[in-house]
This record gives sequence, structure tokens and C-alpha cells, in this order.
Amino acid sequence: MTDIEFQLDNFMLYCSSKNLSRKTLASYEQTLKLFVAYLKNEYQIEDIKKVQSGHIRHYIKYLRERGKYTVVNNEESKQCNHPENRKDYKMELSMTTIANYVRNIKVFFNYLYTVEREIPKNPVEKLENPKVERKMKKTITPEELKKVFGQFETSTFHGYRNRVISRILLDTGMRIGECLSILPENIDFQHKSIHITNAKNKQERFVYFSFKSANELKQWLRYKDRYSESPFMFPTTKGTKLDVRNFERALRDAGKKVGIHIHPHQLRNNFAKYYILNNGDWFSLCRILGHSSVEVTQKAYLDFSDEEIAKKYQKHSPLTFIEEL
Repeated sequence: MTDIEFQLDNFMLYCSSKNLSRKTLASYEQTLKLFVAYLKNEYQIEDIKKVQSGHIRHYIKYLRERGKYTVVNNEESKQCNHPENRKDYKMELSMTTIANYVRNIKVFFNYLYTVEREIPKNPVEKLENPKVERKMKKTITPEELKKVFGQFETSTFHGYRNRVISRILLDTGMRIGECLSILPENIDFQHKSIHITNAKNKQERFVYFSFKSANELKQWLRYKDRYSESPFMFPTTKGTKLDVRNFERALRDAGKKVGIHIHPHQLRNNFAKYYILNNGDWFSLCRILGHSSVEVTQKAYLDFSDEEIAKKYQKHSPLTFIEEL
């Protein structure tokens, strides 16, 4: 094992001890292994102390030029995965993806410099973050949402289940992974709240639902209990926990039938936007979404269209409410 491989392995152990999510750990490991392979192949660098900021800048340039799935950590994996058969093979990497790579590399070297003191100089100290052009999150109109929800066949177990899931995601702002882990005992119908115990940031919280959702959840629960003894609120027909990807596919297919591109996180996005447009406040929205701060929430959802801002303005114009003026 080379020095840089040892430091990477030690970093991953450190991250695991901090109880980071599997998704975050996988992102760190994949990104850094590709970077380590690049350093070895292009510069024959195996000692972490030899990495300079110039090497990282050249790697960013390399990422922009190489295209998707053209580089792997283990060449033998190409024989099994056949990346060349993918439709997006060699397509340009998005700036968002490149920015994520750079962020992970920065975390690694900041750890080596600040926590472990393994390197005398931090190569990412003055490294610029790639500029990412922010894409406005589309607001799905009520009419479009009705069309999508209407595509689920409620006479079937899975169709009825998927419709209820879609509507409760929009009504609560939950993440899809949180929703699919709900147990009936997590739901408090008296206070119209759901106890989220498997949040992304490991912090338990409550989300809330409307009177309309309360009735739908009760009806679904009675229906589910007739056909399944599963402990989960939204199980598969076999009673097991529904996989996120399976629901994502079902929602995407429902949208395709009416010409609307939609995925579960869009329902969370639209919950947040409608919450603010309907005069909700940022602080309570932050709590409901499970963000670490109001600033994080605003950064994620402060992207209203001119039309949305114009409508909101009409509700709050000073002249509308102050007759003396």
C-alpha cells in the first residue's frame, strides 16, 4: 500500500467514525480513488506530501475534457460494466459534478492538514471552487400535479400506494428515503405529525400533514392492513420495504404519460416553494425540511420566477394595506 492509499484509507475510517451517511462515504471514496489513480498515472505520485495545488488544477482541467465513464479506478471493471454502452458515455461532465469532485478533494486535504497534520502545506488552501451556474428549480403547477397523480391506478395495491406516497411527499416535504421508512406508529393523527427517525443528517425531527392527508393516510392504512402484515407504512406487495429506485421509476413513468418530467425530490422542492409562496416563514420551513440552518434552506430554494415574485409582491405591497398612503 502506497502512502497516499494509506492516507485515503485512514480518511475513510475517520469519516466512518463520524457516522456520515453511506451516500457521503461512497461519494468521498469514489472521487478520491479516481484522483489517486490520476496522480499515479500522470505524475507517478504515491507520497501525499508531493501533491501540489497545480496537480489538482490540472485534474480539474482533465475532468472537463475526459467525458463521463472514460476513467475508472479498476480497469477490469470495464469488462463487467461496459461503460461504452451507456447513452451518456463520453458526454461532458457537468460543472456541478466537477464542483462535487473538488469539494471532496478539499475535504480530504483539509483533514490531512488540520486534523492529522500529515502535510506541511495545504494544496487546497487557495484553490478556487468551479463556478456552477445555478439552474432554477421548476415549479410544477397544481394542474400538472393533478395530471401526474391521476396516472396511478388506485384499484391496484402498488398504484394506490404510489399515489398516496406522491401526495404525502408534496404535503410534508419529506425526502423519499424518509417516507419509505415510516412505520404506522411514527404517525400521530391527533397532532397531524410524522416522526422522522432516519433523517439524512441523523437528527430526528417532525414533519406535518394536512387534514386532507390525514384522511388519505387513514384510508390507506385500512386498505394496507387488509392485504399486508408488513410493519412498513408503504410496503411492497410482498411486505418488504419499498426501494427508492422503484418508486422513482413509478413516479417518472406516471409523469411521462402526461409529458411531465418529475422525480421525488421535485415534490420536496415544490413543497418548499409553495410553502413560502403561501406566506410560510423560512425558519419553520428550515425545521420541517431538516436543514442545519435557515441559510442552507434559502440557498437551496431561493429561486422563484419573476412571475412568482410578482404575485407574492401583490399580496404584500405597502399601498395595499396602508390606506393613508
